[in-house]
Amino acid sequence: MIPAAVLRICGRPPAVEKRPAPVPGAGEVPITVAAAPITPLDLLCASGTSYFGMPATPYVPGVQGVGYRDDGTPVWFATSAGMRPGDGSMAAAVSVPHVDVVPLPRGVPLPLIAALGLSAVAAHSALTRTGGLTPGETVVVLGAAGVVGQAAVQLARISGAGRVIAVSRSSEALERAVRHGAEEGVLLRPDDDPMSLADRLRAASGPADLVLDPVFGVSAAAALRVLRPGGRLVNLGSSASPTAPIDSATLRSGSLRVLGYTNNALSTAQRAESIGEIASLAAAGRLTVSHEVVPFGDVARGWERQAAGEADGRIVLVL
Repeated sequence: MIPAAVLRICGRPPAVEKRPAPVPGAGEVPITVAAAPITPLDLLCASGTSYFGMPATPYVPGVQGVGYRDDGTPVWFATSAGMRPGDGSMAAAVSVPHVDVVPLPRGVPLPLIAALGLSAVAAHSALTRTGGLTPGETVVVLGAAGVVGQAAVQLARISGAGRVIAVSRSSEALERAVRHGAEEGVLLRPDDDPMSLADRLRAASGPADLVLDPVFGVSAAAALRVLRPGGRLVNLGSSASPTAPIDSATLRSGSLRVLGYTNNALSTAQRAESIGEIASLAAAGRLTVSHEVVPFGDVARGWERQAAGEADGRIVLVL
């Protein structure tokens, strides 16, 4: 028997229980779990309100994690917990299809890789694949306080952006973004509308080429107004609002492009490539995000804090 975080009722946090160790099926890799993050996707699936539908309970949540293969190789892995029947990463041991397992460099900081994970994959792929960053371009990163935004600021600079402008409601997050490569930060105000925010954003960025947007809402509408002709906005999420007051004239007058991004569109090979690059950058000390390491036994409290937005970045459960 092994400890596992089991979610029995949607909308409530999981609790640690003893469960039989998983038996690897054909094509599966047994992994001893070292750390598992509590991600927005975990919380959404466990709420029972996601577009995947109500998950079959009880189940072990956790759409990703890090750990070790039997030969000691450190790995990152993905699961479909909460999206399809089956258990996820929040257990002492898992069995995962080999295509969803990515070897990592030995000595890599596993809790940090867990914190970066698919959020950094989204930032990296939206920037380099969907957004098609050309070296020297000006990039605006909305939602710079979140894990996606934090990673995007650093990855934009690493990928050759000429200037990176960070946008957030948190002055602390903007200070951190500047330390991590942003040239300037723009603080959101409670009474901002698209025009007022665009004026301040334009003063900081000048004409921008690419916007990475995990928030949508007023921020996205404002950022569109500062794009140069032919500029593009890549939307990765809607943490601020499911809708945005975008006007036709802004889009048409600048021949702008609004692009949607989801990790689900990546092939397993593309995802593995991004994870490998992210792990190498993290191991070299060039990529990090704020995260809290929480003992596995405190999963219920950690879950509640992540859901309430009380955590400093991503909560990572360690076993």
